[in-house]
Amino acid sequence: MEATLLLAQAVATGLIALWLTLGLKDNFLHPSVNEKYTAEVLAMTRMRAQYPEEFKAVAHRAITNRQTQQFAFRCVLVAEFVTCILLWLGVLGLLIGIRNPDAFEAGRIIAMLGALSFTTIWAGFLIVGNHFCYWFCHEGAQNTHFQMTLWGLATLILIGQS
Repeated sequence: MEATLLLAQAVATGLIALWLTLGLKDNFLHPSVNEKYTAEVLAMTRMRAQYPEEFKAVAHRAITNRQTQQFAFRCVLVAEFVTCILLWLGVLGLLIGIRNPDAFEAGRIIAMLGALSFTTIWAGFLIVGNHFCYWFCHEGAQNTHFQMTLWGLATLILIGQS
C-alpha cells in the first residue's frame, strides 16, 4: 500500500508540476499574453471603463506604472520557476521513495513544499486580485485562480497522507 500511495502522490504532484511548467513556458515564450492581463488587473483598466462609479471609490489602488507592472509579472515568473523546480524534485523524490523506502520522507517534504508554493501562487492571485477588484471584469481569471488553489490544496492533503 505504501508504494501505491507514493505513486499516487508522485502522479498528483507531477500533474500540477506539468500544468505549471506549461504555463511558465508560455509566460517565457509569449509573455505579452499574460503580462497584458496582469497589467490590466493592476491598472484596473476594465473596471475603470465598465464601472466608472465603482472605480472612483477604489481608484487609488490602481497601479498604472508600466515598470511596476512588469516587475510584478517578473516576480510571478520567478515564483513559478522556483515552484516548478520544487514540484519536479518532489516527483523525483517520491518515485525514488517507491524503490528506496528510506528516502521517501525527503521526497514527501520536497513535494509538499512544491505543492504549498503552487497553492500560495494561486491564493496570492486571489488575494491580490481581490485588492484590485478583479471580480468586476476578470471573473474567468478569478475562477481559474480559485480552482488552482483547490487543486493545490487537494494535492497537499494527498501528500500529507502516510
